[in-house]
Formats: sequence, C-alpha cells, structure tokens
Amino acid sequence: MGPSGSGKSTAMNILGCLDVPTSGRYYFRGTDVGTLTRDQLALLRRYYIGFVFQGFNLLKRTTALENLELPLIYRGMAREERRALAREVLAQVGLADREDHTASELSGGQQQRVAIARALVTNPSVMFADEPTGNLDSARSHEIMKLLKSLNEEKGLTIVLVTHEEDIAKYANRKVRFVDGHVASDNAAVAA
Repeated sequence: MGPSGSGKSTAMNILGCLDVPTSGRYYFRGTDVGTLTRDQLALLRRYYIGFVFQGFNLLKRTTALENLELPLIYRGMAREERRALAREVLAQVGLADREDHTASELSGGQQQRVAIARALVTNPSVMFADEPTGNLDSARSHEIMKLLKSLNEEKGLTIVLVTHEEDIAKYANRKVRFVDGHVASDNAAVAA
C-alpha cells in the first residue's frame, strides 16, 4: 500500500522479475535475478510467476478458455492437455459455464476471474496482482478478494497485491506500506 508514486509498482516489477534493481540484490528461489539474461528472466516468469492486472489484459476476441490456453502454448503443452487444464482452472474460479464467451461478453468481475485463472493455470509459485479490484464495484471487489484469499489458504499460493484501498488490504496477512520509495512499515496483520 501507499500513495501514487510511493514505489509500490516498482517494487512489484522487481519482485515479479519485470525489472531488475539498480542497486542491491534480489534473489528469487535462490537465484540473483540481476545476473539473469532477458531470456532467463522470461523463463523464470513463465514457470514460476503469475500476474493479474487492473485492466485484466485479456485478448478481447478470444474465448475465456483460449485466454487460459495462451500461457500453456508458450510452455509447449499439447492441445488436449492444455484444454483440459484450462477447463479445470476455469471451474475453480466459477466460470466453467463461460468458457466459450469472449472477454467482451463477460462482466468486469468475470473478466477479472478469467485473468486470475490465466495466472493460475501455470501453477505459479507466486502471483502478483496490481490493483486487481480497481475497475470493479465493491461487491465484485470483495468477491475477487475472497477468491484470492481462498487460493492462498487452500492452495498455499503466495499472493503479492498492490492496492490503495484499506478495505481490500484487510484481506492480507501482511501489509507493507511505501512512502517516497521506501518501506514505511511492514507488519503481519490478522486477515479479515
């Protein structure tokens, strides 16, 4: 958490291996990411990290199922295997009945569930969610946060979430607050 320009997105981009730090070291799974090539960073992201964005970043003219299959294509997974896995994960987020709908045919909450499912389909070690409820009404926001909370509790998935909203931050087990590019506070909190 923190105000705009406080360093939240920069920290998330470094942790998500989208950027490398200009100083210091960051180790992901025991590897100094600052020493990795661009291709090595891409592989690390492909196999260990999931991303969920505020704007969903779905391919608008493809179905929910096809959006989930895309990262599996990059992994070289056979069509039948990736289709079965994509269906399984869509069911996990409550969208089994929407697999043939394109993004434009889905509500905002459904689009965000597809985006979460797309991040989950690769079975990542950690998921980074940048304002995942920012474009949703309060009811859909809490629906998405309950889903993320259940993924953490039931599957043990680590989720790093950026938010400006206190009511969304209440779902977190740990809150880190940024001010002017520095960590202002870092504490474990009891989840709501």
